[in-house]
Amino acid sequence: MEFKKIPLTDTINVTHLISLHYFEFAKDFFFEGEQHDFWELLYVDKGEIEVMADSVGFVLQQGELIFHKPDEFHSVWANRKIGPNVIVVCFECRSASMAAFENKIFCLNDQERNYMASVIKHGFATYLPPFDQLRIHDLVRRDDAPLGSEQLLRIHLELLLLSLAARGESLPKSTRLSSAAKERSDDDLLERAIAAMEQQITASLTLEELCSRLHVGQSRLSALFKEKLGSGVMKTYKSLKIERAKLLIREERYNFTEIAERLGYSSIHTFSRHFKSATDMTPTEYAKTVQARIL
Repeated sequence: MEFKKIPLTDTINVTHLISLHYFEFAKDFFFEGEQHDFWELLYVDKGEIEVMADSVGFVLQQGELIFHKPDEFHSVWANRKIGPNVIVVCFECRSASMAAFENKIFCLNDQERNYMASVIKHGFATYLPPFDQLRIHDLVRRDDAPLGSEQLLRIHLELLLLSLAARGESLPKSTRLSSAAKERSDDDLLERAIAAMEQQITASLTLEELCSRLHVGQSRLSALFKEKLGSGVMKTYKSLKIERAKLLIREERYNFTEIAERLGYSSIHTFSRHFKSATDMTPTEYAKTVQARIL
């Protein structure tokens, strides 16, 4: 007798685990943010925390969970009142059903909290610590991991995802909006961007390189500079170079060719062209001004 074999389909299939964290943050904790090509869930186990998802800020309370979709810039802060406990799980899942979690915040029910607890329990049993290291690091399997503990971790993570997707009830994001989180994130990002530019003032820095260093998208950084400074990112970088050039000219320690080389220009001609475009004067004309002699 022949029996028909029914293939089992996967609605959600987690294929890789990237990191597993349980953090006990100080009340003044701050993480400047990152961006990566896999999913991340953040669950507040105690207290309250503020997060950024791209350019939007949210306040999360105990029992609430947010998903960060692949390539979404995100950062996180404590509220300076109480040190929160936070679970972070980074994983890869290419199932189409994951679209249900984009831009969503959930409040876990009792069963879902049990699933989350099992993910952490089996994760601790499977991998070696530390689990409170802020940066993503390679997980190392324990030699004494219980039989099937890694599979049980995956199963309970998928059960959590399936439960949330099935009930489809997420918190209205408007109730969790935090303008303070966005303002702090924007100010910090702008400060770090300018600091990075100043560190590379004697080199040649591209927008792509700057965004890679800051773990932020080019569109977000460009919009931030326009909003805060009324100027483009690379225009600001060139302005910093010109201000440094003025200082070097006033110090009279280097000739113009040496200044051009020290500031990463390909030639004295490129330097002179940029300087005149920014100041309406050539380097020679600037050196003769009273302004150059008194500043």
